[in-house]
Amino acid sequence: MKKLQAIFSFLERYKLHHVLFWAAYHLMWWTIFSGSVSKIMEFIVEPFGVVKYLGYVVYQALGVYFCLYVLIPKYLQKGKYVTFFASTIGVVLLMAAAITANYFLSGYIAQTSTYELYNINPKTPFSIFKFNALPSCVGAVTLGMSIKLTKIWIASQKRHQQLEKEKLETELKFLKSQMNPHFLFNTINSIFVLINKNPEMASESLVKFSGLLRYQLYECNDHQIPLQNELSYLQSFMELESLRQNENFEINVELPKQSTSGLTIAPFILLPFIENAFKHLSEDQSLKRWIQMSIELENNGLQFELVNSANFDMGIAEPDTINFGGLGLKNVKRRLDLIYPNAHNLLVTKEKDRYRVRLTITLQEEGEVQLRKVGG
Repeated sequence: MKKLQAIFSFLERYKLHHVLFWAAYHLMWWTIFSGSVSKIMEFIVEPFGVVKYLGYVVYQALGVYFCLYVLIPKYLQKGKYVTFFASTIGVVLLMAAAITANYFLSGYIAQTSTYELYNINPKTPFSIFKFNALPSCVGAVTLGMSIKLTKIWIASQKRHQQLEKEKLETELKFLKSQMNPHFLFNTINSIFVLINKNPEMASESLVKFSGLLRYQLYECNDHQIPLQNELSYLQSFMELESLRQNENFEINVELPKQSTSGLTIAPFILLPFIENAFKHLSEDQSLKRWIQMSIELENNGLQFELVNSANFDMGIAEPDTINFGGLGLKNVKRRLDLIYPNAHNLLVTKEKDRYRVRLTITLQEEGEVQLRKVGG
């Protein structure tokens, strides 16, 4: 096995597989054309037979590679189609003429008539050119260009897919990075106020705040993270945001009772909705303000519902114009489309005195995430 690999490596290094390809290609067509392997063996051991055979191999290889590595990049890929096709036809005719001349060299070496040697009728150079050399040259150029253009197309598709993947990853990173910076300052100020009023709560809040920063900086850099980690983050986030609210504020959080082990979710995919709920609570401190969040699991389906009170007399925007954690609804939908194509459903509604967000997502399991990483 190692010897075989070494042989392939040697052929690849010195491009000898090209020589083998053209040798085998012409031997195959010579066999088909003559209809007898024994007859070919009789010819190919003779000097004139070698000359004829090498004429096809050498002239066609030179012509085909000239088309592939000169004409295609210089004309075809630059959109100069007329020049390309005219030049290709010229190369084919030149190849056929050279091979025709090589027939007569073969006959000279055999010291006999070329027409009788190869049974050519009518006995004119044009017959050799038209019925022997030209069809073979057209076939060789067509085959060579088909292989080359297919390779170019495949490389172009791979490059396009790679660029699209990089574009999507860049876009996702940008969307994910649009976290509300005001949360950081507001939380620090809230903890600062608590230091004198309730040192114990301030200490607990500082630990939670430190955990949120650690999570955001170090633990959520993958495309998918454990669902339990994200739920813990959301719960801590809501508790810290609640520090800024007065006595008229009430929050109710219902998290899944069943195990979330093995399920993953894209980091911060739910956070913009929660940020929005806190942001659009009524500014009137005398009004009852509240937020209700529930997350349920059914098999691999996550059902997220978030409702917050709102005072529409204050001129709160329509759902389509709301910014979710610094992101417009279109961008939030865009991120969902990128991460969960055909695997989510989002509904944002404005009701009598509240906003309601319903989102369902089909989650992945950790095994699926690993397979995607391995498969690229």
